[in-house]
This record gives sequence, structure tokens and C-alpha cells, in this order.
Amino acid sequence: MLYVNTLRTLLITLWFISSQSYADTLIITDDTSLTGSFTQGGLITGYTSPLNTISFNGEVLRTTPKGHFVFGFGRDAEATHTLSVTTPGGSNVEKIIQVSPRVYALQKVNGVPQKTVTPPKKAQQRIQKETALVKSARRTQSNATSFLEPFSWPLKGPITGVYGSQRVYNGTPKRPHFGLDIAAPVGTLVKAPADATVTLAHQNMYYSGGTLIMDHGYGISSTFIHLDEVLVNVGDKIKRGDNVAKVGSKGRSTGPHLDWRINWFHVRLDPALVVPPMEKK
Repeated sequence: MLYVNTLRTLLITLWFISSQSYADTLIITDDTSLTGSFTQGGLITGYTSPLNTISFNGEVLRTTPKGHFVFGFGRDAEATHTLSVTTPGGSNVEKIIQVSPRVYALQKVNGVPQKTVTPPKKAQQRIQKETALVKSARRTQSNATSFLEPFSWPLKGPITGVYGSQRVYNGTPKRPHFGLDIAAPVGTLVKAPADATVTLAHQNMYYSGGTLIMDHGYGISSTFIHLDEVLVNVGDKIKRGDNVAKVGSKGRSTGPHLDWRINWFHVRLDPALVVPPMEKK
């Protein structure tokens, strides 16, 4: 990989900080509460009376038949957000949610071949088609409730990339990194982090190589990329711990690793905030 030793140390340090338990509980009303990481990249689950209506920043959230709901904060989420609870009788309570900011690593890399920075024009049509497939999978609005269950590590290994970090190639800022990178040899089995339904299984995309997207319900999805092989198919129902793929280095990758991403629809969340500290192998 392109990480120099100093950056690697910084990334791992930031990962240990980000993976500390930010999980907290916030009481909104007598029958409504939130639990999760109230920081940029955090995933929040909530509970309310099934008869109430929940709105987040003015948009109504779907609730499960038992009153559970979910949302998240993006990498650059603002410091304050509004959650509203409306009862069947019409009374309304609004709560301002404070979101903690984070500091993200920035790496400047010069002397990179220009084709690495800007893909050739002949690849643009392929990239657009594959991007549409990914966006479609992440728009899935299923009734699954796996997002309420504990998530587990899909793989154990050195952390070589963290959520939110960003590279500047030849003076050109690239998109921030929205995943958690775990290094492992090519062919290492990767497990499902939670129960899910497969919504995308592609063996080799231009940027992301082998790509797998799994729906956990209500807009929460996991994405694995740079895979050497995807072992499941669209529509498969999988359980936490099932083998679903093999580590690879396909696509725009500089070494074998698993890049794990979590989304709430289009909002990109930090996987490190939904799992306990990684146990040693």
C-alpha cells in the first residue's frame, strides 16, 4: 500500500480513538430514546411508541411495527440536528441532537501516474453503469430488522485504512475514504457482519473490484469491496458469520485487504463504531 510508516501510525492511532465506545443513550420523551454514537459517522437506533411519528431534520422516519427506527450522521455532519416526536393526538416534542466533530487524516502523495488519478475516458461508461448499480442497491427500503442486532467483525487483521481519511494525489484532492480497511492475504474468507439479504454481487467493478452489498433493513447496508471472489448471489439470505466472500485486491487497490463500508441509504457511516474492539487472532 502507499501508506508511509508515519501515516500508518497516525491512521491506527485515529482508528483506536474512533473505535472507542461512543455508544450512549439519549432520552427524548418518556417513550422515546436513542442509542448509538453521537459523532460524525455514527449510527443511531431508536425506540418509540409504535403510534408516534418520528422526524429527523424534517423528514419522517419509518418505524418498525414495534417502534424501532434508525438513522446516521455522515462524515461531515453538522454539529446539531433535530429529532421530532409527534403523538397520535398531535402534540409534538423537538430535541436538538449534538454531534461531536472528528479529525481526519490527510495524506499528500506526489508523483502518481496520472491514469491513477483520472481514469481514461473509455472507462467512463462502465463506471457510470456500475455506480448506478451501487446506488440502486443502497436505496433498498426493506422491512428487515437486522440493524438492531450486534454487528461483528467480518475479518481479523491489521487496520490499514480508516473512515474519513483523505488523499491528495499530485495536488488533486480525492474523495474521502468511507470504509474501514483490514489487511489479509488474497483468498482469506470474509464473514457477514450481521444477518442480511444480498442486494448486489459483482465479481469485478472498475473501481471496487469484487463488490458485495448486503441489506440489514430500513436503509442500513454493508458493502465489501476489492474482493477476489464473491461467494453469494443477489437475493440470498445470509446469517451473521456466514462466509460470503474472499479478500482480494481487485479494482483500484494497492494491496490485498477488505474495505468494509456501512451506509444509511446515501449517508456513509463508520463501521468501527458498530463493532466491539477487535480481539486478537
